[in-house]
Amino acid sequence: MIISHRHRYVFVEMPRTGSRAVANELEEFYDGHEILRKHATFSDFLRQATQDERTYFSFSSVRNPLDVAVTRYAHLRANKDNRFTEARQISIRNSLASKLERRIYRWMMKNDADFEAFLLRWYLLPYDTWTSLDHRRLDLVMRTETLADDFARALERIGIEPARRLPVVNATPGRESDFVSFFTPKAIARAAWVFGPYMREWGYAFPESWGTIRVPWWSRMLMRIVRVPRMIYWKFFRFADYVKKRPGGLAPNPRS
Repeated sequence: MIISHRHRYVFVEMPRTGSRAVANELEEFYDGHEILRKHATFSDFLRQATQDERTYFSFSSVRNPLDVAVTRYAHLRANKDNRFTEARQISIRNSLASKLERRIYRWMMKNDADFEAFLLRWYLLPYDTWTSLDHRRLDLVMRTETLADDFARALERIGIEPARRLPVVNATPGRESDFVSFFTPKAIARAAWVFGPYMREWGYAFPESWGTIRVPWWSRMLMRIVRVPRMIYWKFFRFADYVKKRPGGLAPNPRS
């Protein structure tokens, strides 16, 4: 999470949405500095914020979940940053999510799994993220697909003159092709069930080349049901080591 007291904004980083590029830009050009955890939620911020900080311009980003799934698969296949095999990387990643990713990595390596097999094995329930916690309360939600333009719009609303156009950073290895090419007929059928409800909420459409995609009503209902325990986990159990608040407001904290 990035904050600027000079410009009165707070940026909530979401995984796999281009947030690293935005965070780098805010720190380098727009007086931003790190607080809390890299992927802390807006609720985390509000628990620590002063009354004045609560009025800061708040923004974050979302991404088409079809693209997110392909990016996740590519990260696992490439063992990005050696995070699934290097002892140090394993030692600092002890969350339930990290342990699950290592389990998936081992399964993928054992089975030499392609994207279809990965999707059918590990995407069973309707997709959701902790955007469901807070993003509706933010002042602006950018889209990864139009991130440079949306970031420029965020700066305009904050009242900052852009220093340059947002560059692309942290490109995903193994993503030389568009996400659509990864989806086989079986993967498309699973995508309608898994991703359809979330895509509807955030205004994403399935590729036109797929024809008419019907999202089952029961997947939308199940998404609402499982969102309750998910939100409890995201809000109270995902991170437990919030930084302490000091008299001057939120204190910077190294990322972990």
